[in-house]
Amino acid sequence: MSFDRDQVLRDAAALLSRRATASMDEIAKAAGISRATLHRHFPGRDALVRALGLLGNAQMDERLDAARIEEGDPVAAVRRLIDEAIPVSGFLAFLYGENQLYDVPEVTEGWARVDERVSALFRRGQEQGLFRYDLTPTWLGEALYALIAASAWCVQDGRMARNDSARMVSELLLGGMLRSAS
Repeated sequence: MSFDRDQVLRDAAALLSRRATASMDEIAKAAGISRATLHRHFPGRDALVRALGLLGNAQMDERLDAARIEEGDPVAAVRRLIDEAIPVSGFLAFLYGENQLYDVPEVTEGWARVDERVSALFRRGQEQGLFRYDLTPTWLGEALYALIAASAWCVQDGRMARNDSARMVSELLLGGMLRSAS
């Protein structure tokens, strides 16, 4: 049986997004591999979490590219971004709460790149008079990430239908950040 590193990371992320304290044994079981195989590729939890952080960076770059957030109407771009992020929201929820990732320079640099692109979208919306000026682009980005993470937890707990999550995140975020027509 060949080792599919990305699949193991996806399986680990799926488990850890539901149970952040899962052991390496539990992670190996969820990935369908032995603990020895997991340790051969990720010598400890820190190495696994670092790899998950780097995968998260890559996935967010892909999602931002797919959402084409630099193009067109900023409101439509925010909706596209949410639509693209929701399928990986459980993984993003895990990463959002994983504090040890802030000690990994490569991961921190990747999130800074993501933050800059998302903030640029919100700044563009403000410059076009669409988004409120009293909410900073940084705050809007944090609100977006928190809502995406919260939607993942609600879906995992059965408190929200997966098919409703993108709409609910969009409506709450945009409802609070759009400028009124007055």
